[in-house]
Amino acid sequence: MDYNIKTDVKFGPLESFDAGAMAAAGTERWWNQSLCRVNDCVTRLGVFEGEFHWHKHDLEDEVFFVLEGHLFLDLEDRVVELEPHQGICVPKGVLHRTRAPRRTVVLMIEAATVTPTGD
Repeated sequence: MDYNIKTDVKFGPLESFDAGAMAAAGTERWWNQSLCRVNDCVTRLGVFEGEFHWHKHDLEDEVFFVLEGHLFLDLEDRVVELEPHQGICVPKGVLHRTRAPRRTVVLMIEAATVTPTGD
């Protein structure tokens, strides 16, 4: 599967954004856009459908927060299911992948230094 991952930060301080409109405008099965920086982190908006590859981040934690849809987070020893308004923090070094059986909109927070596809 092709991923469209945009790491450029789209909005600066005090610039508002409409995550719902941005997600609705997305037509690809898997994309995300960095929205803004928060200290040394970035907030990203993602639309997922299908599955991402297994990966880990050696130095950075990662937060997933579901806005709409249904997200599975596969870990080596279990699967976590997230519904709208639920989230999870994946600690650095933990092997994981995300799966979305249908179109799912997710907010992610991670260090600006992260490589979204893993280390």
